[in-house]
Amino acid sequence: MRNSYYGELIAEFAGTMILILFGCGVVAQVVTTPDGSLGGHDAIAWSWGFGVTFGVFVAGRISGAHLNPAVTVALAAYQGFPWRKVLPYSLAQTAGAFVAALLVRANYADLLAKYDPGHTVKSQFVFSTLPGNGAEGISIGTAFLDQVIGTAILVFVIFALVNARNNPPLANLAPVAIGFLVVAIGMAFGANAGYAINPARDFGPRLASFITGYSTAWVDQHGQLYFWLPIVAPIIGGLVGGGLFQLLINRNLPADEETPTPVGRDIPQ
Repeated sequence: MRNSYYGELIAEFAGTMILILFGCGVVAQVVTTPDGSLGGHDAIAWSWGFGVTFGVFVAGRISGAHLNPAVTVALAAYQGFPWRKVLPYSLAQTAGAFVAALLVRANYADLLAKYDPGHTVKSQFVFSTLPGNGAEGISIGTAFLDQVIGTAILVFVIFALVNARNNPPLANLAPVAIGFLVVAIGMAFGANAGYAINPARDFGPRLASFITGYSTAWVDQHGQLYFWLPIVAPIIGGLVGGGLFQLLINRNLPADEETPTPVGRDIPQ
């Protein structure tokens, strides 16, 4: 007999691993080919979105495909997800991100060594986020606010997309819509802090980079302790986004029997 609970954790591990393979993989490719021949920011935004879509397709049937502790916490706070599963889900997601980052690190070892022999901040953001993506001029406060806003948008729209009373995408297109959502966040909110919007996405690869030669993985380009920010700010942002959805949308949705006919659908005669 299948153990459904452990199956959920395995699904979260696998789905998050797929997400990070595409996400960190594309950043490694773009960073180590600075001539731009293999893409730029648009390639990064699209590949992260595709990674989310494929990860949700992998895990959705079994675990719901949270793939993000901020989403898991928000679902527990507002949508009835069991609190006892929050920590195990989060650990499974982080483990999947960690393993995926190790695979990317091994796959791009030669190019990373050629581009950045000292394994410094120059290529550190292949795996983990930094204020301004390693550039100057972005404060910790700005980066924190950026992560709160970006994750609030993420959770707010995810709640809208998966709510059965809110005319959600049909024909199993919710994963595609969520992928587009991540692309849009990356294109609109990617400059200040690299749009981690996911504690597992940042901490797992950050740990993987640390044990494979990036001695400054826990700090930003100025030497300030930074690893905590992409953990704390997204969780706060997820709670803000989920709370706003409950306040602004969910309580105003019609009951199931009052749900209006979706736009574009013929009304039976």
